[in-house]
Amino acid sequence: MNTATYLVVTPVTRKLQIAVGMCSLVFTIGTAVHNFVIINNELVEMMMRASGSADPTASAPGFTLGLRIVGCLFILGNAAGVLALRSRSCAVWWLVFAVNCTQGLGFWVIPPSMWDAATDLYGTWGIVPSAVTDGGALLLTLTMVLAMVKYRTAWAQQRVVTAGAPQVPGSSSATQSRRG
Repeated sequence: MNTATYLVVTPVTRKLQIAVGMCSLVFTIGTAVHNFVIINNELVEMMMRASGSADPTASAPGFTLGLRIVGCLFILGNAAGVLALRSRSCAVWWLVFAVNCTQGLGFWVIPPSMWDAATDLYGTWGIVPSAVTDGGALLLTLTMVLAMVKYRTAWAQQRVVTAGAPQVPGSSSATQSRRG
């Protein structure tokens, strides 16, 4: 007996797509603001001085460039997550998941001296973009994990197995619904 497995949208599927897409948009903007407005040589020098660096003035430009390169990768990853508004691709799901897992670690990876320097230089507004993106990424990752645990599929879709479905010889028994 032939069986076919299909992924069918659930009431949660579209809501999850919208949540992922909108969060990705907010995180793209927040990461860009943090990367190009908050992070600069002055902030990095303050951060390095607080950490006891020997020559922060000489080291800051290279360190700033490295931080900005990493920030640009997060901007690109978050921007790709906006595709969730139109796509239920597994590649988009796993890219968004990986980006948010790593961005959500920001609270533990970013040294306290950066938070202090940003607050000293810009006030509370200096930490808002990173707090929103890192905290939001942590919450989005948790939401995605819960959806995967509950539905056992990406995008909170439901597997439907049909028995006795005719099959074309040589074709795969697993197909995926792409629209919904």
